[in-house]
Amino acid sequence: MTHLDLSVNVDHVATLRNARGGTFPCPVEAARVAVEAGADGITVHLREDRRHIRDRDVERIRGEVATQLNFEMAATEEMVAFAERIRPPYCCIVPEKRAELTTEGGLDVLRAGPFLAQAVQRLRAAHVRVSIFIEADPAQIEAAARIGAQAIELHTGTYAEGPVADRPAQLARLRRGVEAARAAGLLCHAGHGLTYDTVGPIAAWPEVTEVSIGHFLISQSVFEGLPAVVRRFRALIDAARAA
Repeated sequence: MTHLDLSVNVDHVATLRNARGGTFPCPVEAARVAVEAGADGITVHLREDRRHIRDRDVERIRGEVATQLNFEMAATEEMVAFAERIRPPYCCIVPEKRAELTTEGGLDVLRAGPFLAQAVQRLRAAHVRVSIFIEADPAQIEAAARIGAQAIELHTGTYAEGPVADRPAQLARLRRGVEAARAAGLLCHAGHGLTYDTVGPIAAWPEVTEVSIGHFLISQSVFEGLPAVVRRFRALIDAARAA
């Protein structure tokens, strides 16, 4: 059985903190707890409007938590410069719209301007491994490889959040994306909307090397506690992998 990394997104710990404008709950402490409970890494998305994670949160997690930090960011000069300064181990370039509640889909690499390729090359020059959050479209995946990405993260939201009856078709679509990533020589990650009920089929694919889970995991922690939820996801992922 090959190990599948679990990266815990702590953005919505910061959402809860920011609702009162104070310092509690602390996303840095949440990152520590998640790692102690079995997470392999921590994901944070620093948005243009700083609606949840803030610059200092990222800096502190990078400096204080012994973990693989995956820094999600839009391809903007501000975010590339920030990443060049703190040099997280991993960056995932994502689409971003100011009005959206959450990321709505994969980045359109085919229609992106030249700055996306420049951003990838600048991050790689800073010794940051670069992935792109993307739909399971072979043409998009091949385009990500051409501009120098080293990994992709498949958008699993349509599968995880759509009608149960549609899941077989959505899994087949995602599977084609996994195969396209392998053919292009890219590492393959997956994330968005995954829950206890939906993570198993994704985790079972040996080509997938990381899953990123955030909103459901943090929300469920209200009822079960953060360490218990991380441990349960770790067990579900390991069981799916073994099977």
